Amino acid sequence: MKILLLGKNGQVGWELQRSLAPLGELLALDRHSTDFCGDLNQPERLAQTVRDWRPDVIVNAAAHTAVDKAESEPDVARCLNATAPAALAQAAADTGAWLVHYSTDYVFNGQGEQAWQEGGATGPLSVYGQTKREGEQHIADSGCKHLIFRTSWVYAARGGNFAKTMLRLAQERDEIKVVADQVGAPTGAELLADVSAHMIRHTLVNPALSGLYNVVAAGETSWHGYAQHVIEAARARGLPIRVKAENLRAIPTADYPTPAVRPLNSRLSTDKVRRHFGLTLPHWTQGVDRMLDEVLKP
Repeated sequence: MKILLLGKNGQVGWELQRSLAPLGELLALDRHSTDFCGDLNQPERLAQTVRDWRPDVIVNAAAHTAVDKAESEPDVARCLNATAPAALAQAAADTGAWLVHYSTDYVFNGQGEQAWQEGGATGPLSVYGQTKREGEQHIADSGCKHLIFRTSWVYAARGGNFAKTMLRLAQERDEIKVVADQVGAPTGAELLADVSAHMIRHTLVNPALSGLYNVVAAGETSWHGYAQHVIEAARARGLPIRVKAENLRAIPTADYPTPAVRPLNSRLSTDKVRRHFGLTLPHWTQGVDRMLDEVLKP
C-alpha cells in the first residue's frame, strides 16, 4: 500500500510519520518538498502529485491553523483549508484513492453544553471555522472515499503549545489569568495519529466505515482547568513554580478579546468512533501527563 502524507512536520504530521509507517510505503511531504509538491498553496500541483504517485491513501495533516491570523487573510486560509482539500478530493476520486482529512470543533457555534454529534448543525464563528467547514463539504461532495476527523485543542511535546506557555508563565509571573468559560478536551497529536492509523487500516477492509468522525480525548475541562492541571503537575515534579495556586485567575472570554471568536462549547461526542471501531479513548489528563513527562524530563 502507498500512503501520501501532507504536513509531515506539523504536530499531527510528525506523529503520523511514525504511526503510518507500518501500514505501507510512506511518502511524507511538506510545503518545502521538491521531488513532489506538498504545498497546499498550490492545489493544482498537489492534485498532480496524487495523479503522478498514485497513492492508495492520502493523509492531509496540513492546514491554516493560525486562528486569529485567518481573520486578516481569509483568502490564504480558504486556499489551504478548502480549495486544496477540494483538489485533493477530486484527485482521490479520479484515482480511486482514500482521503483522510482533519477538521475541528470550530465548525460549530459553541452554544449549549451538550457534546456535539457528527450530524449536528454547524455554524462556524470565525474564518478558520468557516474555511474548515468548506473543506469538509468539498470532500463529501467529491464522492471520494474518505475519513474526516474532527478534533479539538491539539497539542504535542514537539513545538509550542498551551501547556508549555503556561509552564513558562508560571515560572515568570506572580499572577496568570486564563479563560474559564471555553470547554473542550485537550487531545494529543500522538493519540490522533495512533487512532488514525487504526481507523485507516480497518476502513480499507470495510469501506462502509468511511465518513465523518469526532476524535478527541475523553473528559472535558476549561482552559483554566487545563492550566491548573499542568501547573500543579509541574509543581509536583519539582519545577520552580512562582505563581501560587490562588493566583491562577479564572476569567471569562469577554475579558480576553481576540480577532477570531472562539466557541465556548467545544465538547465533541465520540460515541460514533466507539460504536464503529470499538475504541475507548483515554482521558485527556493521561495524554497531558505523558507530554509533561517528556518536556520536563531532566
